[in-house]
Amino acid sequence: MTRDLSPILSRTETTKRAGGRAPGPRVLLDMRTLQGPSATRGVGSYANGILRGLIEEGFDANLTLLLDSGLPVPPLPVGEYRLASSRRRYRGQLAAYEEAVALGTDLARIAPDVYHAIDLRLPGRSPVPLAVTLHDLIPWAWGGSAMRGERFRFWLGRRLLRRADLILAVSQATADDAVRLSKVNPKRIRIVPEAAGDEFKPRPGAADRVRRRWGLAPGYLLFVGALDARKDPDALLRAWLAASRLRHGLELVIAGHPGRQAPHSMGGAHMLGHVEDAELADLYAAAGCLLFPSRYEGFGLPCLEAMACG
Repeated sequence: MTRDLSPILSRTETTKRAGGRAPGPRVLLDMRTLQGPSATRGVGSYANGILRGLIEEGFDANLTLLLDSGLPVPPLPVGEYRLASSRRRYRGQLAAYEEAVALGTDLARIAPDVYHAIDLRLPGRSPVPLAVTLHDLIPWAWGGSAMRGERFRFWLGRRLLRRADLILAVSQATADDAVRLSKVNPKRIRIVPEAAGDEFKPRPGAADRVRRRWGLAPGYLLFVGALDARKDPDALLRAWLAASRLRHGLELVIAGHPGRQAPHSMGGAHMLGHVEDAELADLYAAAGCLLFPSRYEGFGLPCLEAMACG
């Protein structure tokens, strides 16, 4: 089905599907993550992956995607889903607090059978069954002064998490943190591990493409993701230095937006910024080693992607 999306949604629900209601539950899937900075991070990869997977399974006719009408519509795969709009005043530190007040009204208006949230922006009270994908509770599990802002941002979401009817944890560690840190009933948790996307597989010719695209010789060290404090960029530099003593001229390549907590300098590393999945798969395939010095992860998707690329 071909869809012609306007750059901005109207405040009313926008339908892109002809015909009557499909059999099965009507699920409101929150895709607002794809309209902000998180679109290029792990939660954005998850949002894209779950949407594409549901379309491939033929469930798209049962889906309504929740988007922010005040932001441009993100790139979306073709499918027989509907679009529904919400509008918020705050999109920063206060977003989750506004969400707790306003989201329940949106849910009552749209009236799905189930609402599926993929982050901790949760309704204070939900008029419909609530499912939440929980990626991690790192601001509390790892702690530290660097996480103070994130603890404030998602404090209410962590408390509201225990009200969810179903929590889809991406790992056993995340499930354990939900019980320990949010007092979630273990009977409401299901563990659904993440998976590498279809692009991540052995890539013949990757070394040549990486050389042409970035001028990099194969065998470099690769780091993927933001340089947040919990990712331990200092340890990343120390590992590079130690490896360089054994192999002169060894290069460090960093793929991904560095983020607000990134150091001012990464000592001459190649900073590529955001790359598309096909380019990232080539970078994995041509690398000598993936470095992943993170202090705490809910899952650690780059490790799985790297292994999938050989």
